[in-house]
Amino acid sequence: MVAGVAIYIVLPTLVRVLGSFPRLGALRWWWLAFVALAEVFSFFCAIALQRLVTRGASWFAVTTALLSGNAISSIMPGGGAVGAGVTFKMLAAAGVERDQVAGGLAASSVLNFAGLLALPVFALPAIAGGLVNKNLVYAAELGLGGCVLILGFGALLLTTDGFLRVLGRTLAWFVRHMLPRRTNRGDLALRLVSLRDEVRADLGRQWWQAVLAIAGRVGFDFASLLAALRATGAQPHPAIVLVAYSATAIISVVPITPGGLGIVEASLVGLLVLAGIPSSKAIVATLVYRLGSYWLPLIAGAISYLIFRRRYGVVHVDVNAAS
Repeated sequence: MVAGVAIYIVLPTLVRVLGSFPRLGALRWWWLAFVALAEVFSFFCAIALQRLVTRGASWFAVTTALLSGNAISSIMPGGGAVGAGVTFKMLAAAGVERDQVAGGLAASSVLNFAGLLALPVFALPAIAGGLVNKNLVYAAELGLGGCVLILGFGALLLTTDGFLRVLGRTLAWFVRHMLPRRTNRGDLALRLVSLRDEVRADLGRQWWQAVLAIAGRVGFDFASLLAALRATGAQPHPAIVLVAYSATAIISVVPITPGGLGIVEASLVGLLVLAGIPSSKAIVATLVYRLGSYWLPLIAGAISYLIFRRRYGVVHVDVNAAS
């Protein structure tokens, strides 16, 4: 219901964005090719990060599981939990140890989220130089606040056992009282600490690979947006567009609609206009960017699942358990 109301509110902008599809034929094809290539590299970095935190699972298993889970997350309201459940089941079916998968998914989620919220830090020069207007400054300040919070939360998780034990006991109490039919799988607090220690030990040796993967995932996605703008003939200041991109990324984290459908389009068009992009070009550029970052990965996810199914068989996902 919430997703339906949200899409109804942003429907005029979504219709305008999707309605600009016929105008794609007039765009510069080499920039369109760059958009697609940048998104391929962005997803490759996400896959590399997932393989790193799952400690060497096969490229085939991680690629197909991640693309399939991403597709599920993009078609269901609040589908992140179900998408993670699909990824978990597929990796487990491929022979990856279940606790290893769970710890890897949790670690990659936190690292990716931290990477998104850290984006406004890189937009500070544009803000300090007075290149952006007041509304974009407010959006960037929101991102900076979120960055501080997530970094502090991450530091607590990685460096202290007490906080993690309290979190584990709280989650265990919730499961015990709200989901009485769930079986007890041992001391959840101890399991969380053990998984954290394993992930921290691995990243301690390969932290630079994780940093490169996060930077590459976000950086190539941002380059895709810049290429989409250039395809329309716009020549925006990259630092100003980075502020708009950062604010949109933060808004899209809230799972109101499937994959941020409608919310991302409306936010990005409005913020690009605030960044000085003409409305007509902002609409077409948003369509091109979303084709590469949202619609094409849906197709890739469906194909990936079919390929995985041929090798490992059907994967059954308990939606309630995933939630």
